[in-house]
Amino acid sequence: MAFFSSYTGNTRRGGWTNSLLPSSNPKSKLPRKSRKRTFLKDLIFANFFTIGLLISILLFIAVVFLYGIPKPLSSHFKPRNSRIAKLRKPFYRKPVASDGGNEVASGAVVDITTKDLYDKIEFSDVDGGPWKQGWRVNYKGDEWDSEKLKVFVVPHSHNDPGWKLTVEEYYEQSSRHILDTIVETLSKDARRKFIWEEMSYLERWWRDSSETKREAFINLVKNDQLEIVGGGWVMNDEMTEGNMWLNDTVGVVPKNAWAIDPFGYSPTMAYLLRRMGFENMLIQRTHYELKKELALHKNLEYIWRQSWDVDESTDIFVHMMPFYSYDIPHTCGPEPAICCQFDFARMRGFVYELCPWAQHPVETDQDNVQERALKLIDQYRKKSTLYRTNTLLVPLGDDFRYISIDEAEAQFRNYQLLFDYINSNPSLNAEAKFGTLEDYFRTLREEAERINYSVPGEVGSVQVGGFPSLSGDFFTYADRQHDYWSGYYVSRPFFKAVDRVLEQTLRASEIMIALLLGYCQKSQCEKFPINFSYKLTAARRNLALFQHHDGVTGTAKDHVVENYGTRMHTSLQDLQIFMSKAVEVLLGVRHEKSDQNPSQFEPEQVRSRYDAQPVHRAITAPGGSAQSVIFFNPLEQTRDEIVMVIVNKPDVTVLDSNWSCVKSQVSPEWQHDKGKIFTGRHRVHWRASVPAMGLQTYYIANGFIGCEKAKPAKLKFFANSNPLPCPTPYACSKLEGDMAEIRNQHQTLIFDVKLGLLQKISHNDGSQNVIGEEIGMYSSWGSGAYLFKPNGDAQPIIQAGGQMVITEGHLMQEFYSFPKTTWDKTPISHSTRIYNGDDTIQQFLIEKEYHVELLGQDFNDRELIVRYKTDLDSKRIFYSDLNGFQMSRRETYDKIPLQGNYYPMPSLSFMQGSSGNRFSVHSRQSLGVASLKNGWLEIMLDRRLIRDDDRGLGQGVMDNRPMNVLFHILTESNISSVANPVSSSLPLDPSLLSHLVGAHLNYPMLAFIAKRPQEISVQPPSRSFSPLAASLPCDLHIVNFKVPQPLKYSQQPLEDSRFVLVLQRRQWDSSYCRKGRSNCSNIGDEPVNLFYMFKELAVLNAKATSLNLLHDDVEMLGYLEQSVDVAQEGHVLISPMEIQAYKLELRPHQ
Repeated sequence: MAFFSSYTGNTRRGGWTNSLLPSSNPKSKLPRKSRKRTFLKDLIFANFFTIGLLISILLFIAVVFLYGIPKPLSSHFKPRNSRIAKLRKPFYRKPVASDGGNEVASGAVVDITTKDLYDKIEFSDVDGGPWKQGWRVNYKGDEWDSEKLKVFVVPHSHNDPGWKLTVEEYYEQSSRHILDTIVETLSKDARRKFIWEEMSYLERWWRDSSETKREAFINLVKNDQLEIVGGGWVMNDEMTEGNMWLNDTVGVVPKNAWAIDPFGYSPTMAYLLRRMGFENMLIQRTHYELKKELALHKNLEYIWRQSWDVDESTDIFVHMMPFYSYDIPHTCGPEPAICCQFDFARMRGFVYELCPWAQHPVETDQDNVQERALKLIDQYRKKSTLYRTNTLLVPLGDDFRYISIDEAEAQFRNYQLLFDYINSNPSLNAEAKFGTLEDYFRTLREEAERINYSVPGEVGSVQVGGFPSLSGDFFTYADRQHDYWSGYYVSRPFFKAVDRVLEQTLRASEIMIALLLGYCQKSQCEKFPINFSYKLTAARRNLALFQHHDGVTGTAKDHVVENYGTRMHTSLQDLQIFMSKAVEVLLGVRHEKSDQNPSQFEPEQVRSRYDAQPVHRAITAPGGSAQSVIFFNPLEQTRDEIVMVIVNKPDVTVLDSNWSCVKSQVSPEWQHDKGKIFTGRHRVHWRASVPAMGLQTYYIANGFIGCEKAKPAKLKFFANSNPLPCPTPYACSKLEGDMAEIRNQHQTLIFDVKLGLLQKISHNDGSQNVIGEEIGMYSSWGSGAYLFKPNGDAQPIIQAGGQMVITEGHLMQEFYSFPKTTWDKTPISHSTRIYNGDDTIQQFLIEKEYHVELLGQDFNDRELIVRYKTDLDSKRIFYSDLNGFQMSRRETYDKIPLQGNYYPMPSLSFMQGSSGNRFSVHSRQSLGVASLKNGWLEIMLDRRLIRDDDRGLGQGVMDNRPMNVLFHILTESNISSVANPVSSSLPLDPSLLSHLVGAHLNYPMLAFIAKRPQEISVQPPSRSFSPLAASLPCDLHIVNFKVPQPLKYSQQPLEDSRFVLVLQRRQWDSSYCRKGRSNCSNIGDEPVNLFYMFKELAVLNAKATSLNLLHDDVEMLGYLEQSVDVAQEGHVLISPMEIQAYKLELRPHQ
């Protein structure tokens, strides 16, 4: 590949002086447009009598510029001052044919993939000298003779919204003072610059600040002294919340992203930023060996392209920082001992630690400025050689810096003296000054327009010339000495689960608010949803805060985790109270009553505290009464599903909204208690059908004549010691033999009774899958909140014995195991369930629920896993998702330690065998996954660690909570061609069925129970709500449907399009049952008409917008034309893998 080309010329970057001339290499790109003009002028004089031919040539060039041509003949001309204001039409390259037969893989053509890097790098951790993770960097000295070095020193302060202190504590102690300092010190000198990222702190400071300070802040932004980078509520996340607040308050929309501290990077982030209108992004924490390899070939700046993108429509420019950290010792150049001398806040008298290399900064004056400036410019030059251009970025900051005027003045004063010396000496061929990220990227792009930095044969990008293109992700991060940050994938898994519950609850609430306001015809009914707007905003921001890279990661101090948890718990309660009332309004039970009245309904699940598992409310319907249960379906297709509620007494009947009988099943509820595994309550299952984004009512009745009662399941017990009592009214028997089975119409599950573990799946067609379930533990004396450092392999913990119960019913069958282990308090129990239900998704999946209690000192320095040892010939290649949006191919490498072969699993991982068989595990929460041996898939469930892992937190992870981990497992057989996972670096896509399984798991139906029963002697009116005219295509997902600014709803004119609909088109593998098992009636390859999407609602003023809702000029976002032109006819046709937002207005039909 072009990436592996070496530079052999005598001058920098393979001959940059020669690059001013048109290249004679037939594989090189076309020269810039200015050079074309000269060429054409010469051509006219030389061929005056061949004007006809000239006209033909000009016409050809016009066509080229209008429509683009395939590389390697592409041009990189861009209007000098427009900065991608208008992107070209997406560029098309022929897809690369995969080795999987006749199938063509839709894959991007790029210069570098992260798989190629992993294949090439030896991971030998060689000591590079002063730059320990690199090499001794040198330069000749003439590299800047023709193009001087342009240095932008970018002052910044990294403000974690919670880590060792809570967000409030950090604000009071540091962040408010930092923002005050920035405003005051920048106002003194127009040459001073600064960048700020976290909107969570800025919003709070804004509320507390005087009008004078606010005006000064805005003036600094207008004067380009202060740039808001990223503008997320927290670093690199929740951009919409942060960007919209920023635009409303300060009147600015960021276009450069800054993510220096997240622990690894996903291409999903690059995709979302691109579709939000961002032009450039900066990242820091990537594997040190990858940094070294990229730096060796001057590829630390590149165009990040999505793996599926054959049109180059997702390209975004990336700057990767080259060294160990984002602090000042690791940003001025490759030698930290020297760079630390230029961190003037480490001079004696300040609060920061002195330089650990024992060479400390000193005040700059006229006596030492020459020596100090030459030492600093030497570092700048060395760092510059790692990049292609002569424009250099030097961040100047650290965690919570610039906290006082004295500190800020020390940095600005000393650096200005150094800059003045450098800039006044022409022999240095350098210009240094303070800058923003925008200053840097603008100057770099201008230089790349003038000078061709492309390597011969390089694919590059039509967006920015002179840089390689790259696809892939940057997990798993290692910062030094084989220390891999794979521990945080599973740290504090309880709160990772709460995070997802709040996310889907917030989405459901947003949908309900949009529907309430959409169907509302007068101002009276607007009051209820609008009055909730403050709590809705708080919920958005509490969820956003936990997305911080020390929040959801589980890497904060205990009291900070408690603060995050309490915030999320408060918002969950607020949202549930709101939805309980919204259900009444949407069903017509509550009309325009005051929203102060309590609701007739309450959520079916309740949490007593921020750190408690949700508990199902039990329904108690006295004789002669019925209690209504309302289901809300937050998905865009009608759902037929086996649902469950808890009852105190088993003799109940289920009725639908028309008062018709519904067949149901009753079975005991189990709990994690060796002495009493039966709670005394009962589970009632039945099949429900709920319209898309709609509501449906069912009734749990006691004493209803004419309907069959819920049918009791049959129970089979196995217990080595004390026999289990048989609860009433169930028929019980003893489990005989070494193996046990549960089955439905598609599959039979076979268990080892001694261990209580799933062994095999037998399918109706006679095929079998070996599952080989195993529960094990790592002993890990070096692990901490961030790092996973096991001592050897995980050892099985389940012993023969334990207690097992099989539940056999016509709707649900279950194998429950309370296993025996060496510990008196077993850390895990688990259930395996299968469902019977024609035309349901559930009939094809296996539900695994693990109850985990890693509590007490017996489990110190232990990490609990479940492992599926299947018979798939997967070659240790597997796939895990990134952000629930796309898949990434993973390969286990022997040259990397075990912990480096662990990867994040936000929601899905699967393996594929050589015959095309697949084994997929969908998760309801983020965890870590690995495939350490052929056919094995291992998922970590929880970890309990005494020690700090020396990454600044100062504690272990000991605050484990009891929790349930829920998986939906799917086995699938390929029905057509088989892609070869070994030879292809491209990720495979889930099947359509797999996508739907994941959606049902992560967006469960929400149930609400009437607080009081009603008499069954009076049939209530049929109550349901069905807002969509029809279910959407199965591969089209409504990411959200909301009113982004409900507080402004009444004041906004209708032309403003006050509603937003965000759609995602899923990409799926068509070699697995196109529609068959997913019961899909249609897929998204036909346009959907937004104008007729809702029943009894007119859709007006529909227009495409950016994902942060702030750019209506969607041409700049890279979308293909058919997905954005909706205004005239309302037709939406979204390409697979795209997410598209639309602003629209809703009005009820008169």
